[in-house]
Amino acid sequence: MSESPWPPPPYLPPVGGDQPVRPERARSFDGLTYSMTPGYRSLVMDVHVPEASDRPPVVLWIHGGGWMQGDRRLPPSVWPPGALFQTIIDAGFAVATIEYRHSLEEPFPAQLHDAKAAIRYLRRFADDLGIDATRMVAWGESAGGHLAALVGLTGGKPEWEGEEGVPDGDTTVLGVVDWYGVHDGERMPLEGIAVDPARVPAGHVETYSREPFRTLVDGSPLGAGALRQCSPVAQVHPDAPPFLLVHGDADSLVPFEQSELFAEALADAGVPVELRRVPGADHVFFGQDPVPLMREAVAWIAERVG
Repeated sequence: MSESPWPPPPYLPPVGGDQPVRPERARSFDGLTYSMTPGYRSLVMDVHVPEASDRPPVVLWIHGGGWMQGDRRLPPSVWPPGALFQTIIDAGFAVATIEYRHSLEEPFPAQLHDAKAAIRYLRRFADDLGIDATRMVAWGESAGGHLAALVGLTGGKPEWEGEEGVPDGDTTVLGVVDWYGVHDGERMPLEGIAVDPARVPAGHVETYSREPFRTLVDGSPLGAGALRQCSPVAQVHPDAPPFLLVHGDADSLVPFEQSELFAEALADAGVPVELRRVPGADHVFFGQDPVPLMREAVAWIAERVG
């Protein structure tokens, strides 16, 4: 495992494992613009397609970072560099890893709209990319796990589609892998994350100390009900796709109970769900080797898209 600290600093040095690692044995399409909104940065994705596969299924990867930071190219710095995307490629799947608007750029549901715009893009240009975008699973960690869950739960619901990017198309997925996401904002400890001022750029201590989930809905067009509507537990319905929830039971940022509550709600609605407890693992599975969990996830995905 990497020796990088947890929580990671806001800015990582450009050395070693903190550099993006491109997967081997893959054709890569880097920096594809999938959404352009006036007044915002263009939103891009990278798509990596295994060389040996003909029109493979797609994993949509959504990065974490408290909805306030993060990079499509860099999974958590404590994971072995390049391991995640290489595991997906070696399993015979394409992986599309996306940027989305952070919460201080635009409040929820902008982030969900962006993820759906990415799915529409992948389906519009599937032939050009050499992928089968009808067979797609959403996978995310932390904030990305929360968004992946909402992608799975809101497919086929026009009120959640947004108007970004490719204007129409199906955004349903065949399954969701949700790693230690927030699932019930009303039961989430709404506290800021303690930060060391020495590790934060001058003048930004207050920003990095904000409570991420509350910041996500601050100013949302959904109004007073945004905290509830932003919670995956509030969007559960019987026609949702299968879920794999994986969560460390020593998670100090997102309590394991968040996934327990969500798994119970899914099961009560008749949605197929598996909850994988990772004993002793903190957030980002710190303290445990994440590679076996990656392999378990791609095996689960293979059963959904095969």
